[in-house]
Amino acid sequence: MLPRLYPIVDAASFSSSRELGAYARQLTAGGATLLQYRNKKGSGRQMLSDARNLRLASGEGVRWIMNDRADLCLAAGFAGVHVGQDDLSPESARNVVKEGKWVGVSTHSVEQAIAADATSADYIAIGPIFEAQRPHPPVGLAALKKVRAATRKPLVAIGGITLANCRSVIEAGADSVAVISSLLSSPAKTVEDFIRVLM
Repeated sequence: MLPRLYPIVDAASFSSSRELGAYARQLTAGGATLLQYRNKKGSGRQMLSDARNLRLASGEGVRWIMNDRADLCLAAGFAGVHVGQDDLSPESARNVVKEGKWVGVSTHSVEQAIAADATSADYIAIGPIFEAQRPHPPVGLAALKKVRAATRKPLVAIGGITLANCRSVIEAGADSVAVISSLLSSPAKTVEDFIRVLM
C-alpha cells in the first residue's frame, strides 16, 4: 500500500509557490510516488492553490496527501489526509473525506499508536524516531518495534531519518519512512538513493 519512501513537502522550506512546485517535480523525477503537502501557516486559499499546482507539477501516477485539512484534501483532489494528535480525529477526518481516500494519523508514543490502531485510519505514523522535535522526545527503534507488534496497519516512521539510518527503521518494522530535511539538497538524486537503500 505505502511506498518505502514518503517525502513531506513542507511549505516552510520554500519562499514561493514556484519553488514548491519545482521541488515536487524533482522529487517525482527521482521516483517518489506518494508525497505529503504540509503548510502550518498558510491561508486556506493559498494552501488550495499550492495543492492544485503541486498535483499539476508532479503529473499522473503521483498520490498526494494533505496535512491536517480534510476539506482541502477533497477540494484539491488529493488521495488522502494526514491528521495529528491536535487535529481532527481520524474518524472525523474519515467523515469528511469518505471511503476511497486515505486517512493517516501521527502518533508519538506506543500508547497513542495502539489507540490509533482502533480507529479507521489507514496507516499510522510514529515518531520522532531519532531526533528531538519539540515537544516530542525521540521514541527510538524500540518503541517502533513495540508498535509493529501491536498493529497490522502500515507504519510510517518519521523524525531524523537519513540515508545512513533509514534501513534500520525498516528492519525495526516500519513499512515506509517519511523524510523532510534530508531530501532538500539534490532532491532527485537523494530520492533515488533512498529508494535504492530501502528496497
